[in-house]
Amino acid sequence: MMGSHSGCMSQGSSLFCYLALWLGASTLVAEIPANLKRENLVPWCIVPFDARERGPAERSKMLADLGLRRCAYDWRSKHVAEFEEEILEYEKHGIDYFAFWGQHDQAFRLFGTHDLHPQIWNTLPSPGKATQAENVASATRALLPLAKHTAEMGCKLGLYNHGGWGGEPANLIAVCRALRAVGHRHVGIVYNWHHGHARIGSWAEDLKEMLSFLHCVNLNGMNSGAKPKILALGQGEHDLSMLRVLIESGYEGAVGILDHQPHLDTREVLSDNLDGLAWLTGEIMRPGSVGPRPAPRARSQDK
Repeated sequence: MMGSHSGCMSQGSSLFCYLALWLGASTLVAEIPANLKRENLVPWCIVPFDARERGPAERSKMLADLGLRRCAYDWRSKHVAEFEEEILEYEKHGIDYFAFWGQHDQAFRLFGTHDLHPQIWNTLPSPGKATQAENVASATRALLPLAKHTAEMGCKLGLYNHGGWGGEPANLIAVCRALRAVGHRHVGIVYNWHHGHARIGSWAEDLKEMLSFLHCVNLNGMNSGAKPKILALGQGEHDLSMLRVLIESGYEGAVGILDHQPHLDTREVLSDNLDGLAWLTGEIMRPGSVGPRPAPRARSQDK
């Protein structure tokens, strides 16, 4: 499932490896869902948030060393000059260029040149109109050009919750339905736990409603009141129950793990999330089977 024991240990996540080996030997426990296996996870917010400020080559090697085989690419203006190098380094290291944040003509041209078809993640706007119908119509109109362009590119379009009206599950669904109604069946939802603290209590209901629209779910450690907003998996008070709901729903789409902490080394943050996810899945499958909650290793890189 995860390779040899020594290979796992060299990646720095012994808890994850122990769980993988234990599950592989057990016929009494269901296997880890495919979308939660390390090679299928999607690291997110790892480019502009890395305290080490890795470039494309270092970043790709880091992902490969951790056994991660996908990446969702976020960027800032300083990264534009590296767009093609990032693509080439992913190809070199066997990393799937899974998603791209927002819109950029140069990136879109490069996707055509390299025959790439990543998901395009774009915030659902909050139009601020007087009625729900007006808000849905306005947001749908605003996204129609991108929906058409991504269809031509052969890319899925993911409406991304980022707060406000556009961050509410019901509104994400409504705009998805409106765009699909005019032929854009490739449009779906990218739901981020770190932008959903206000809806922790309704996660099960929200997931049920969003399930047929989801392109990706990005995980995060979850405490009430977003205290803190960004937290390693396994460290939050609601992580276990929320992940159990996700697994029991039968969701088979992509799952992301988050950095989003610019004062920390991205490698350490991803390792903490891998450890936390392993602990959570172990607790869900057989409570108490994988020992105590893992302690985060990431330490501030601020000087």
